[in-house]
Amino acid sequence: MSFRITALPVEPFAPLFGLSEAELAKQGVVRHTADKTPGFPCRVSLRDAEPGETLLLLNFEHLPVDSPYRSSHAIYVIENARQVHPKVNDVPEVLRRRLLSIRGFDASGMMKGADVIDGKALESAIEAMFTHPDIQYLHIHNAKPGCYAARVLRA
Repeated sequence: MSFRITALPVEPFAPLFGLSEAELAKQGVVRHTADKTPGFPCRVSLRDAEPGETLLLLNFEHLPVDSPYRSSHAIYVIENARQVHPKVNDVPEVLRRRLLSIRGFDASGMMKGADVIDGKALESAIEAMFTHPDIQYLHIHNAKPGCYAARVLRA
């Protein structure tokens, strides 16, 4: 089964790039400098920041649905990130190297399946989730901190 992993668009975050610490703080955003890699995954570029790169840590509503599963969590976005558009069936390295939680949702935003997997097994987990006819899309989260990583659609 073909799938496409999607990154977040850069547009909602671009106005934050380059703001002062005080301006960011007013919006509940914290600037952080990566001191190692991996460790700071960007949700726009779908890559880990390199040491010395600055990121914004902010709360993001990744599941804005009218259901009990409506959800937001902290995410990182590299300052001046460029949005990537992975090819069909392509799994970015930022996902392969982590323990992941994969969650399947129907058109009403109700969770219909979930699993915790090693990122190296992501393709088979996606395929297994999409065998459920009600599952319309998947959300991938970093399992330990619980933060949103990416969305998966049928291709």
